[in-house]
Amino acid sequence: MRLVEKLKEYENQYMFIKWATGGEYGKLIFAGEDFIEFNVINVDNMEYSETVLIHAPLILEVAIGGADIQRIVAEVSSRLSTDEIH
Repeated sequence: MRLVEKLKEYENQYMFIKWATGGEYGKLIFAGEDFIEFNVINVDNMEYSETVLIHAPLILEVAIGGADIQRIVAEVSSRLSTDEIH
């Protein structure tokens, strides 16, 4: 199975992606044959800072779970709950 095929299963989930020129935490928006669309999260203020289109063959590593990912999911979830109240 190719990495892009596996990433297709994780669209709309938070993860860490490392590619040839960088690595960031964020949310996978789209995984296609040629590229992936990834919304980068600034971990200091938990806001989206940019959308990156990454050429699929340049992806070196993907972390879908772990303590850092769980913290990001918890922070984003708590902000959603607070925003809905106001």
